[in-house]
Amino acid sequence: MNPETEFREGLDELADHYKEILKILGEDPEREGLQKTPMRVAKAMQILTRGYFQDPQKVLTDAIFEEKYNQMVIVKDIDFFSMCEHHMLPFYGKVHVAYIPNGYITGLSKIARVVDIFSHRLQVQERLTQQIKDCIQETLKPQGVMVVIEAKHMCMQMRGVEKQNSITTTSDFSGAFQQAKTREEFMNLLRGESRRI
Repeated sequence: MNPETEFREGLDELADHYKEILKILGEDPEREGLQKTPMRVAKAMQILTRGYFQDPQKVLTDAIFEEKYNQMVIVKDIDFFSMCEHHMLPFYGKVHVAYIPNGYITGLSKIARVVDIFSHRLQVQERLTQQIKDCIQETLKPQGVMVVIEAKHMCMQMRGVEKQNSITTTSDFSGAFQQAKTREEFMNLLRGESRRI
């Protein structure tokens, strides 16, 4: 499915609701600048929540390869955008994923696709972190997985405390990453010389 050209059932109903929301907010949805807005927003919301209708485990299993490599694999600086489930405002940032294979690896782009699928749902950062880790652990069954997310939240920047420069960091890990030395190696690689690339 191409989310820019194919939309799910309920699109017209969603647009009707946004038209009513505009009225409740004190706007005139019939004025020129707003006439197409309800449908635009409905389409945008279907794109932003497309992850509910995608299977992240299938993405990984479609590209599993037997490989004897048993050192850390890191895919870092994966850009993501998600929607806070509390205020339906965006939060965005970087996801860093590491896993230690146990006989099988997956295509590197598939890790980014897993991030994309889970982030295209209404989320909280803590759960997003855990879902990415659990999906990779359960599907690839590696020696361990670690996920770190650094994000800015528009619900903190645009409303409430209005702190524009705050960054929230979350992490979750399993298996070999329960050892402090392994976690430290991952964090050092995130901060280290590879940043120069």
